[in-house]
Amino acid sequence: MKVSYDQEVDVAYIQLSSHKPDGGVELADGVVLHTTATDEIVGIEILNAKSRISLNSLYHYELKRPKTSAPRSIPKRHTAVAVGK
Repeated sequence: MKVSYDQEVDVAYIQLSSHKPDGGVELADGVVLHTTATDEIVGIEILNAKSRISLNSLYHYELKRPKTSAPRSIPKRHTAVAVGK
């Protein structure tokens, strides 16, 4: 993933793939999802970026791993032993 910001035109671009986009879909006014002919998402373009996102956070990312549960221990079965008198 590559993130860029063009200050002259106030456009942020988040590149998700090295493939060349063939078109785009405007998700909201000024937010364009760039795709290939096979509908692979290759980038997100944000026009008027200063008014839409915090530019300070644009280059900050956080990866979170999903929580994995600890393997459950299987309870030991107690064998009942009959004791005769």
